[in-house]
Amino acid sequence: MGIIDSTNTEAKRRVATGFHDQWIVADQQTAGRGRQDREWISPAGNIYATALFREPGGLPIALRLPFAAALAVTDVVLEHAPGTDVRVKWPNDVRIDRRKVSGILVETGGGGPDFWVAAGIGVNLLPPPEKVTQPATSLLDLGMRPGTPVDAVLSSLRHAFARRITQSREGFRGTRKDWLERAEALGQVVQVRTGETIAEGIFEDLEDDGALLLRLPDGTRRSIRAGEVDIRRS
Repeated sequence: MGIIDSTNTEAKRRVATGFHDQWIVADQQTAGRGRQDREWISPAGNIYATALFREPGGLPIALRLPFAAALAVTDVVLEHAPGTDVRVKWPNDVRIDRRKVSGILVETGGGGPDFWVAAGIGVNLLPPPEKVTQPATSLLDLGMRPGTPVDAVLSSLRHAFARRITQSREGFRGTRKDWLERAEALGQVVQVRTGETIAEGIFEDLEDDGALLLRLPDGTRRSIRAGEVDIRRS
């Protein structure tokens, strides 16, 4: 599509005018965004894409999709940079050695047969610019073969995403198991910020609905369904 503001924003425009299931892909974004409306810097040479589709399972399936999308990206990383110790930070940050390689933003709307999902996925193929707001890495930094076409990685992403969506529609058990195998900081002390509240404890498990299960210092457990995780350095 060349240069647009945001593939997710374009997806919403298409929802408003009627659409069929599709991928929206841009060469660059001028207003890319991630979770909590954070800016996603979008220079040419990387993947900026949104899978726009109707989800017959509605919100219960959509709640699984951030985990499915993150797993799809880990699959792509392992295909193009084999041997990488790729991890997912709850719920869907894909990181290697605490450096992000991907940004994921899943948005939904509508209802009944018109319930739609816009799963925005950005993947760094090229080394990130110095002005990024948090540590980042790229497939090229991780050992991807130089000269690998963007379209080849995009094809990998589309196939991996389709597999992971199918898995999530069959139930959360398989997605949860695979996610936990690649979870960052499982069994370690983390802090979770929700608004002005901070909870600290051991990241013990992932609930059946995707909530993070935290073991607090007093021994009690707390399920957290929204928040920002900060992982302590050991």
